[in-house]
Amino acid sequence: MWNSFKYIICNLGFLSGFMVLGQEALHNYGTIKIHDTGVVGFHMDVINDGAFNQNMGLVGFYNQSKELVLSGNSNLVFFDVEVAVDHGFYLENTMGVLNNLNLITGNLFTSRSQSEINISFLNDSFYVGEGNQNHVEGYASIQGKESFTFPIGDGTKLRPLTLTSNTINDYAKSAYYYENPNSPSVFGESFDTKKLETEFLSVSNFEFWHLEGEKPSYVDLSWNRESNIGILVDDISELRVVGWSSRNRKWEDLGNSGFEGNMSQGKLTSNTFTPNDYKIITLGGNKGMLQSLSSIDLDNYYMTPNGDGINDRLVIDGIENSPNNSLQIYDRYGILVYSKANYNNEFEGISNRESVIARNSGLASGIYFYVISLNDLNIKHQGYLYLTAHK
Repeated sequence: MWNSFKYIICNLGFLSGFMVLGQEALHNYGTIKIHDTGVVGFHMDVINDGAFNQNMGLVGFYNQSKELVLSGNSNLVFFDVEVAVDHGFYLENTMGVLNNLNLITGNLFTSRSQSEINISFLNDSFYVGEGNQNHVEGYASIQGKESFTFPIGDGTKLRPLTLTSNTINDYAKSAYYYENPNSPSVFGESFDTKKLETEFLSVSNFEFWHLEGEKPSYVDLSWNRESNIGILVDDISELRVVGWSSRNRKWEDLGNSGFEGNMSQGKLTSNTFTPNDYKIITLGGNKGMLQSLSSIDLDNYYMTPNGDGINDRLVIDGIENSPNNSLQIYDRYGILVYSKANYNNEFEGISNRESVIARNSGLASGIYFYVISLNDLNIKHQGYLYLTAHK
């Protein structure tokens, strides 16, 4: 199944650095270097207390009958790595990957309570073979990458998070938790799903992701049947990425700049935010019955932004009665093209989103729909907007 076990063969710098302990572990206390044609296979635990981080070649961890543990006081860095450990490969110190990690069978476990211990993807490294039965259960980190999909999950659930930053990350890390954020296992605090930025926001009680990074970024999160998004929204266009604000200690809307899928599975893209501003992130929504208004005239609108002073802007009569509001405008494919907090009749047919449609570009003629939340009046409304672009 693994193209036969690979054994320790030639091209090791110093074999004397290894000591076999009762045939149950290999202990490195010296200096080991694997050259570019080297192939090393480990079938027992490895304890690294020496220098083992200047390697090329391939290192494999293999065992069909029991778990394997990588431990010691010194971190390891390998070029190519493959893992085929049916009962799990446990990292008790950080293992770096310079080129390729091949996840063949079994999950790779890292500490959830010590997130600095992780599988670290360096520079141009990548991975293959991820799935529900073979992913990182715990923390994965990156160094020197602008965009990366973390192959993380929990139990038999692969739930990757894709991070796309506006510049290269010196360091970022992430883990997935299939847990209720109201009672997380390792954070030492609760993320109360009733503490919301607005009363229209809803937050998942089933799962969350922990993400650390200092660069402005957007993320892609996925959902499946176990996410139970029907509790959050009536339609996937209402899904949002939400985050627990470290500063404000409440859940805030991180947006929906794109989505695909159905109520059973799919993917959602956030707006741009700085990960370190939020303790955890998850799926949320704008679930709630749309209401009609008596104090504000909300209707379907027609815009011709051609500079003639007539219908050049989206003017909502009486918007001053609810200055605490938020407006989102979507195209017919459900892509968010405009978003504004405290909207005051500024929209002139120009997008302010960067993901699908370039920021500050004029929108094409067609039908759009808008959602406005009037927080002062406890009202949310959806309507249609027909735009005739100026040529």
